[in-house]
Amino acid sequence: MQHEPSTNSPEQAAQEAVVLPIQRPEGCPFDPPAELAELRERQPLTRLRYPDGHLGWLATGHSTVRAIAADTRFSSRYELMHYPFPGTEDLEIPPATVGDLTGMDQPEHTRYRRLLAGKFTVRRMRALTARVEQITAEHLDAMERQGPTVDLVRAFAHPVPALMICELLGVPEVRRADFMERAAAISAPESTLDEQIAALAGLGDFFRDLISDKRAHPTDDVLSDLTTSELTDEELAGIAGFLLAAGLDTTANMIGLGTFALLSHPEQAAALRADPGLADQAVEELLRYLTITPTGVRAALEDVEVDGQLIRIGESVTISIQAANRDPARFDDPDTLDIHRKATGHLAFGHGIHQCLGQQLARVEMRVALPALFTRFPTLRLAVPPEEVPLRTDMNIYGVHRLPVTWGEE
Repeated sequence: MQHEPSTNSPEQAAQEAVVLPIQRPEGCPFDPPAELAELRERQPLTRLRYPDGHLGWLATGHSTVRAIAADTRFSSRYELMHYPFPGTEDLEIPPATVGDLTGMDQPEHTRYRRLLAGKFTVRRMRALTARVEQITAEHLDAMERQGPTVDLVRAFAHPVPALMICELLGVPEVRRADFMERAAAISAPESTLDEQIAALAGLGDFFRDLISDKRAHPTDDVLSDLTTSELTDEELAGIAGFLLAAGLDTTANMIGLGTFALLSHPEQAAALRADPGLADQAVEELLRYLTITPTGVRAALEDVEVDGQLIRIGESVTISIQAANRDPARFDDPDTLDIHRKATGHLAFGHGIHQCLGQQLARVEMRVALPALFTRFPTLRLAVPPEEVPLRTDMNIYGVHRLPVTWGEE
C-alpha cells in the first residue's frame, strides 16, 4: 500500500490511490485491518482503486463517514456502485429487488420506509421485551439440557432472533421450523451456492403463501398490518425478505461474535455478570467495537465537496464503518473494549435515511440475551482454542460460523 500526498490531479490521483485493506491483524479477530488506521490518520478521505479499475474514494474518519452517509447526493443504488472487494472485477451489479430498501434512493425508499417506520418504534420494540426474555430462557434451558459443550450459534445466537422475526412477521408456530430451516440454509457455511439460491427462492414462495393467508385471515403482526396498505403481494414478499435479512443474520452474529469477544476479555464478561444493569452500555460498546457490517458503498449523483476534496459525479465512495467506529477523534482509547464506556454516536446501525429500521429490536434482543447467557452459565468458556473459531471473513456481515462453548468444572 502506498501513501502519497493527495491531489485532485487525475494523474497524481491515480498514482496515490490505495486498494481497500481487508486483512485483519493475525490473532486479532475483533480488530479492523491496521492499514485503515494509518489511512485515517493521514487523510480520512483518500483515493481508492477498485478491482474493476474504477478510481473512487475511501472514507475512514468518523465525521467523514457520517457526513457521506447523511448526504442524499450520494446514492445507495447498487447498479451505480463499484465494489471495492477482490473478485468483483467483472461483477455487474443488478438494481435492488422489489422491497430491498438498502439499494434504493428517494422517493421510492421514502415510500417503503414511511410504511415500515411506525412498526419499529422504540415503544413497540420495548413492548416485546417480555417475549424476548421468554424465548431466551427457553433456549438457555435447552442449551443446558444439551450441553455442556454446544455450538452457541446453532443453540442460541441464531434461533432467538429468528423466532422474534417469526413473531413480527406472524409466521404460525406450525410453520416456524420450515421457515427457520430455509433461513439458516441461506448463510450456512456448508451450503453450496445452488443450495443458497434454492433456499432464497423457497423463502420467496413461503412469504407469498403467508401473505395470501394474512390477507384472508389477518392476525396481530407486521405483515398483516402491511396487507392493509397499497403494497402489492410482490412488494410485501420483498419487504418480508428484506426484514428477514436485516434482522436475523445481523443480530445472530452480534450475539455470537459478542459472546466470543466477552469470553476473550474475561474482565468485561465478569463486569457484565456482576452487574446486568450494564447491558445497555455493553451492547452499544460491542456494536461499536465489533462493527459486524464493516463497509458500505455510495455513488455520487453530482459533484460533491467533502473534507476539501471534490468527489465527482459517478465516483464510488467506500465508507469504512469499522474505521469510523475506531476513530480516536470520536472515541477515547478506541481499540479497547470497555463496557463501561458510553459509546453513543457509533455508526454500527448506519446513519442518514438508511439507518437500520430494526435497530431497537436488535438492541432489545442483545440486552436480554447476553446478560442472561453469562448469568446462567458463569463458567462459560470456549471449547476450542480461539484461533480455531471459524470466522465469517468472506461475507458481508462479519461474525462466527460456529462458536463451540462449554461450562462447568475444567
